Amino acid sequence: MFRRRKNRKNEIEPDEIFLDSSNIPNFNTQQFEGRLETAISQRTVFGTSLFFLIIICIFTVRTFYVQIVKGPSFVVRSEDNRLHSLPIFANRGVIEDRNGVDLSFNVYATTTGSKTSTTTNEVPRRTYIDQPGFSHVLGYVSYPKKDKSGVFWQDSYIGREGLEKQYDALLSGTPGKKLIEVDAKDNVISDNLTEQGQDGKTLTSSIDSRVQAELYRQIKSLSSRAGFEGGAGVIMDIKTGEILAMTSYPEYDSNTITNTPDTDTVRGYFTRKDKPLLNRAITIYTPGSTVKPFMALAALTEGTISPDKSILSTGSISIINRYGGKDTVFKDWKAHGFVNMREALSASSDVYFYEIGGGYPGQTGLGIDRIDTYMKKFKLDEVTGIDLPGEKKGIIPTKLWKAENFKDDPNWNIGNTYHTSIGQFGFQISPLELVRAVAALANDGTLLTPHLTLDSLNPDIAKSTSQKIEGIKTEHIQIVREGMRGCVINPRHGTCKVLAVPGVSVAAKSGTAELGVSKQKVNSWISGYFPYEKPKYAFVIMMEKANVKNPFGATFVMKGTLEYMVKNTPEYLQ
Repeated sequence: MFRRRKNRKNEIEPDEIFLDSSNIPNFNTQQFEGRLETAISQRTVFGTSLFFLIIICIFTVRTFYVQIVKGPSFVVRSEDNRLHSLPIFANRGVIEDRNGVDLSFNVYATTTGSKTSTTTNEVPRRTYIDQPGFSHVLGYVSYPKKDKSGVFWQDSYIGREGLEKQYDALLSGTPGKKLIEVDAKDNVISDNLTEQGQDGKTLTSSIDSRVQAELYRQIKSLSSRAGFEGGAGVIMDIKTGEILAMTSYPEYDSNTITNTPDTDTVRGYFTRKDKPLLNRAITIYTPGSTVKPFMALAALTEGTISPDKSILSTGSISIINRYGGKDTVFKDWKAHGFVNMREALSASSDVYFYEIGGGYPGQTGLGIDRIDTYMKKFKLDEVTGIDLPGEKKGIIPTKLWKAENFKDDPNWNIGNTYHTSIGQFGFQISPLELVRAVAALANDGTLLTPHLTLDSLNPDIAKSTSQKIEGIKTEHIQIVREGMRGCVINPRHGTCKVLAVPGVSVAAKSGTAELGVSKQKVNSWISGYFPYEKPKYAFVIMMEKANVKNPFGATFVMKGTLEYMVKNTPEYLQ
């Protein structure tokens, strides 16, 4: 003990100090006075070590995944970050008329006013002929589209209407591709062509742009002068089905709707009362007396009447009311006296066609079922199959049709047959359907599929199909043709004498379709073919809705067009 005391130091070791609980209130606890510290437990040390070990493992696994497993894909992505792929827009195919006149073509900002075949990543401006009358045939397109960052998500044009839509695949071509290398600041370092694009093909239409423009001008002029709401015209080759001219008034502007979207003008196209977006050439209307040649042919084929038998028209016929009320009167547009079939066609006698259609004392009628059969022979209730979108099919009134559409009066009566016989009641056809039927009269009974492409220059385009009408005799067709010729040259009965244009011989049939209950508005029609001796082209003009007292009709449109053709395109009249 002595040695221990002798060797003991005078200093007091910290662990020899004992705290007196009475001194605790005097300690500064903020400075940790009076606090005893203990060693960290093994459990805490183990837990902390395990936590950091797990973190290190996760980091190691993730590093392996990113660098080894996903490394190749990230290398590609990193390359893409500095290599941008840009489309090289193919030139959309040109649409031209039958004589090589450009109707729809491409213009670049650097080559304004001319076509170009240079490939570039610039979007060519689709441009249309600077003349009215072509929009419903040509249509319009929407451009390639890109997002806010400038990346194209649609790398081609899309045809929206007309030939642009119908032949979109042919016209579009295939876009190319170019890779551009950029630095971190998006400055171009280099560029390389990786895929060569292919331009779209040229589409040669059957349209003659001169005749088309004049036909439109005549329709527009008559609409303004006589108060028609609109109109349409078609001229078709009776042997091939090629459309020489087809136009509709009013129309939209293809250049405007393609190149200036979201303007008041473009929005107005969708809301205007005159419906400029409506292609009236392929829309159905009440045809009036233009169906009489087909009624006459049906009566001749069925032996309902001899072509030389005359029927008296005093201005109307009456049907006795079997219920004891007033007789029902069916009026003619005038008193024609005695007329045979040729004269009835020339004069457009309603009474004559009432009687051969529905019958009358002393004259057997076809009846609505046989009328339906013969109208269907000429496919007046079917679309023609023209290479344009949006065509409407006609309506031939029948017993079933009336029962489905007139629930309060479903039964068919003689008056319905009379009105159907002169192209009224529920009869509706398109100008295009009618021109196909008229062409069949001119070519001895063959129905063609109208089309807007020129077969000889575009053998890859589907050609016109033809179908011979069964049960129709050529000698009967000739009688009808003679009646239509008389419409132009008969000094007494002719209702189309305006078409006696020097330089061309025409056969025609006019029609005036009464509209509504009050019948104060009419559609005016003229149909026919030329030249009469050796037919080449059939035509139909329809003028929509004007006052019934208006003295001008569709005949004046065709007169003006023929006069133009005699001077400027005589090759079509010979």
